[in-house]
Amino acid sequence: MGQKNTLEGLAHGRVERQDMKGKTILPGLTDAHIHIQHYALGLTRVDCETKTKEECLRRVAERVEHSKPGEWVLGHGWNQNEWSFPSSSGRGQGEGGGEWPAASELDAIAPHNPVYLTAKSLHAAWTNTTALNLANITNDSPNPKDGAIQRDAKGQATGILLETAMGLVGSVVPEPSIKEIEQAIQTAQPILWKMGITGIHDFDRRDSFMALQSLHARNKLKLRVNKNLPVESVQQANELGLRTGFGDEWLWIGSVKAFMDGALGPHTAAMFQPYENETENKGILNMDGEELFEHCRKAADVGLSMTVHAIGDRANHEVLNAYEQLRKYETEKGLPHLRHRIEHVQVIHPDDAPRLAKLNVIASMQPVHAPSDMFAADRFWGNRSAFAYAWRTQLKYGARLAFGSDAPVESPNPFLGLHAAVTRQRADGSPSAEGWYPEQKLTLAEALSAYTFGAAYAANAEHRLGKLAENYLADLIVLDQDPFKIEPAALLILKATATMINGEWVFQ
Repeated sequence: MGQKNTLEGLAHGRVERQDMKGKTILPGLTDAHIHIQHYALGLTRVDCETKTKEECLRRVAERVEHSKPGEWVLGHGWNQNEWSFPSSSGRGQGEGGGEWPAASELDAIAPHNPVYLTAKSLHAAWTNTTALNLANITNDSPNPKDGAIQRDAKGQATGILLETAMGLVGSVVPEPSIKEIEQAIQTAQPILWKMGITGIHDFDRRDSFMALQSLHARNKLKLRVNKNLPVESVQQANELGLRTGFGDEWLWIGSVKAFMDGALGPHTAAMFQPYENETENKGILNMDGEELFEHCRKAADVGLSMTVHAIGDRANHEVLNAYEQLRKYETEKGLPHLRHRIEHVQVIHPDDAPRLAKLNVIASMQPVHAPSDMFAADRFWGNRSAFAYAWRTQLKYGARLAFGSDAPVESPNPFLGLHAAVTRQRADGSPSAEGWYPEQKLTLAEALSAYTFGAAYAANAEHRLGKLAENYLADLIVLDQDPFKIEPAALLILKATATMINGEWVFQ
């Protein structure tokens, strides 16, 4: 993967030879699943990823102090499953929480400001009463399709919104302009370069696409972007005849993105069997395989590949059923067998595990999720966790891996993902020296391949990206240390010391 010698690169029409003094050179890393608009805008929001609820509330209160009355207070990152109890609670410090927060707690610190805080999973939101009122949400408001307004035992809205119900408040939060999104992405680019990222697969929507096109037109886009389209647009894309791959080496069309279910954090991932200790809850399945196939058919007819969010074992099963139908349809109609993906593949039934390879479906996974979610997975999925975040299983059966972060759900730092992939541990070494279900660990070479060539393959760009080779684009990173010669724990602090994109040093 790496080279240690002189570097010869095409920069601004001329070849420059540089002595890299024994440093390690790798292909630029690609984040194969990021929400670039959400990540970039999130850099200015309250960081709610805290160890306790009290610390989250303190940070929100601090932001309220510096806000005008009536101004929205926005934040991201809370996870009730990770909150430990304060020592005064009588329960052990660090003992896992799991209890949902409430609007009343935000009301106490923000009586004059609407507050909207998205959960780490991006599948739940915590709001205050002011925000609920602005969205006209009452105790009697019906649940939207594929979502829920959480209510307490008395039937009163708690301030927690799940899945599509988030949009009830999200739709009244002032929308950023395309210009503001552009500026946010420009601010985010150097942060990503310093992490060694030279390319992304973006899963945000229209406004993100418009901002990226504007940046590209002004030569300000300095990342390779594979742009995915929302499934709501599949009919328009079909009518336009839009194809996967349309675009250029900087910005091109990827797949049509659909959502099959929710997430582990809010217990909305669609499961075959109920969540542990929740006998009535099997999550939320947005559609079955037949309905998904109808979207797939419209995409396939014009040459658009599909990519589907599936977390729970039932959701993955239904997606694979749809893809099985899709492969038959492609064959019957004489259509190309496109590179379809499943995003996350977070827990899969053992009977379904071989089907990705059999159907030539890409496993687009985020290794950094495993250390974040391991304790929640054990708590809510029990023994099913043996088949969760199962990278080795997918490689063993012959599926291709493409790795990303799902930022802003996690940090986009790929070295955190590499650490997770090779250790299956948190930064503190938990849960054990062997790691969580250690049989699923990868070698560093396998994990790096998923951030380079695997990501390029998933984006139909393996002929130009993902390798240090002749006729490949000059996208690369320089490291002071050879990642193959350091302790795995040191991956957590490894950073690029220089990043080249298209022959230009964008960071040194």
